[in-house]
This record gives sequence, C-alpha cells and structure tokens, in this order.
Amino acid sequence: MAQIFSKKIDKLLPILVATKVVVVLGVIGFIWYYFSPRYTDVGYRPVQPIHYSHKLHAGDLGIDCRYCHTNVESQRNAGIPPVQVCMNCHTMIGKESAALAPLREAWETGKPVQWVRVNDLPDYAYFNHAAHIRAQVGCESCHGNITQMEVVMRAQPLSMGWCLDCHRNPAQHIRPANMITKFGWKPTAEDLAYAEKFMTAKNIRPSEDCTTCHR
Repeated sequence: MAQIFSKKIDKLLPILVATKVVVVLGVIGFIWYYFSPRYTDVGYRPVQPIHYSHKLHAGDLGIDCRYCHTNVESQRNAGIPPVQVCMNCHTMIGKESAALAPLREAWETGKPVQWVRVNDLPDYAYFNHAAHIRAQVGCESCHGNITQMEVVMRAQPLSMGWCLDCHRNPAQHIRPANMITKFGWKPTAEDLAYAEKFMTAKNIRPSEDCTTCHR
C-alpha cells in the first residue's frame, strides 16, 4: 500500500512538536504575566472628584498620613478623611479655588465626597491596617512613595502571592516606630538587625494559613 505522506514529514515532526511546545509555553507565559495583578492593577489611577495631590500635601507640606487617615493605628480600615478634615485648612486656604468647588459643595450640603478607592481589596480578603502598624510595617511597603504622586496610584499588586512573600520575609518591611510614615526609606543592615530583634521580642510570626486573610 502506498504511503500517504512522504518521508520528509518525519523530519518535520520534531519541528512541529517543538513549535507546539513553544506556542503553548508562550500562551501560558502571556496569561501568567498580562492577566496578573502586577500588570492589570499596578499603576491604576482613577479620576477622582477632586484633584488631590499627595505630592503637595504629604510630600511638599509634610502632612503626616495619620492626620487624614485617622483610623490607621486603631482600626482595620485606614479611613477616608471626611470633609471636615479637609476644611480644617481649606476654610482659609484656596477659598476661591475652582478646583475645590466640589469640596465646598460637600461642606455646604453635608454630602460626602465620592472618592474612588485605589487600593481596594476584594471582599473575600481580610486586611487589618492597625495590625500591620503595630508590627511597624511602613506605609510605603504597600502604598509606594505617595509623597511623589501627583495623582495617587496603586503601587503594588496586592495579590495573594505578593502578601505571602511579605509574610515569609517581613524583616525588610519592619521599621523603627518613628519611620513608619516616612517615605523614601531604605533599610540598612542595622535596620534589618533591628527588625529581627523586634520580631523576636514581639513574637511576630506572620501566618501563612488561609484563614488569616480569608475569613
């Protein structure tokens, strides 16, 4: 019986198999990276109802994070500042600014400013700001250097893998208490040694159990 395919096909078979493997691996790699939070979420900067510059307020003016985010040391959520906090300054500063018209309207009507959350975790993930502040994890570890952000953006993927990486090696994120809200901080060998001693003294052993974040 005559052969349907010529013997040349035998030489092409390894090439076809190798091509298939490369394509499959390429598709997997494409999905792994381009469908991951590191690509889809990092850099997210929604349009806000009022242009608020963290660079100006937290950077140039040096306003501490806790002045606006008053709950960060005591509660799960850091808290979005109410209009009253903004008006502590803006009853005197920028009173005629067109950009602050929505703020003045909110103040006069009693309706809150509808800020758009930037670092918004899914409902099935539990995160406690106060617990991390007590562990002396710097704000910058999750939020990036907001003192340089004219428009605040998501700096980290906030994915499960990213969180676990920190829980497995927390020392690089633990700072002296007076440096928690400082930005542009880089740990030295002495800082890392301090972090290790602090973790031992406070018995800090970040859990990797599922129920820690999924309750």
